[in-house]
Amino acid sequence: MSLVETDIPRRAILGVQVVALPWVEAIEAMRERIALQRFALVTWLNAHNANLAQENGDFRQALNQFLVLPDGVGVDIASKLLHGAPFPANLNGTDFTPALLQAETSPLRVGLIGARPEVVERAMASFRQLASQHEFRVISDGFFKASDEPRILEILKNYHPHILLVAMGVPRQEMFMAEHLTAEHCTLAFGVGALFDFTAGAVPRAPLIVQKLRFEWLYRLAQEPGRMWYRYIVGNPLFLLRVMRAKLRGGRGA
Repeated sequence: MSLVETDIPRRAILGVQVVALPWVEAIEAMRERIALQRFALVTWLNAHNANLAQENGDFRQALNQFLVLPDGVGVDIASKLLHGAPFPANLNGTDFTPALLQAETSPLRVGLIGARPEVVERAMASFRQLASQHEFRVISDGFFKASDEPRILEILKNYHPHILLVAMGVPRQEMFMAEHLTAEHCTLAFGVGALFDFTAGAVPRAPLIVQKLRFEWLYRLAQEPGRMWYRYIVGNPLFLLRVMRAKLRGGRGA
């Protein structure tokens, strides 16, 4: 059974139900869940993740357990084509997660899992400067083995963060979260991808003007062409092709 509540407006994008809320309402929805201790797994859908969900049935099925937020211009284009309007807001995790930490004034426990050891430590230090009202703790870097999972889960049970940030890349982070995390371990768990790398300064983020023009993907391609070329040069057109096929079939992305 899906863990996702049915009262949140959502739109189907290639079989994935994506939250359709304005920015402030999305922030408040997360804060309400924390206050009420309502467990939820949260992740994002962009063109790359949508392609992976089309190609990986386990990943696609796992996403049924998540609140999925829209990330980037690709899913906005898909929403226009399939539903007649873009999403109310681009709730990308690189901006949304820090904004949530700042918006929540009550002290929270925040756990971090993922990235290289030195990166996750630097990310934690940056988060502490950004939102000093909260307590931050590194639970583990992202290079643990399956045999380490019971120890990590036990730490989570004992610490029980209000917010758990998991940065292990897609789809590994979502599969780990769907298979292992429950209300025993945390209140909200977010699959945040490269957030720790950006926050720690290990990967530079695009200038603000580039972000506003929604060309951040092009900046990332220029920064890491060897790693990102397939995702963007091949993946973006493939995603749009899949969306057009869904539209021509008369569906709305279900």
